[in-house]
Amino acid sequence: MMHITPIHNEADLQRAFARLEALWAAEDGTPEADEVEVLSILIEKYEDQHYPIGPSDPIEAIKFRMEQQSLSQRDLEPFIGPSGRVSEVLNRKRKLSLRMIRRLHEGLKIPYESLMSESAA
Repeated sequence: MMHITPIHNEADLQRAFARLEALWAAEDGTPEADEVEVLSILIEKYEDQHYPIGPSDPIEAIKFRMEQQSLSQRDLEPFIGPSGRVSEVLNRKRKLSLRMIRRLHEGLKIPYESLMSESAA
């Protein structure tokens, strides 16, 4: 049974991240997947209030989310593509496609505004 409480402080945030990590591979349509969705929303709300990052450089937004969730470049492959493409994107040798942006937003909950903002060329 799902027992979710609001996130009021860093300890609550760390507990929510730990639970999210434990449920990360939940099958769609299961109560666990629903819990992942609710936890993601609560975490995002807390972070938006306490760590506002506003529109930023898309690559920095991706790296920030990787750091938050302890993700490797390999973990980005479902959202960006093969490892070579992930490296090209993170090293600014390839721009994000709309498909990558949509997948990163849906899969990692990175705000569209952050992924679509253009860094100064």
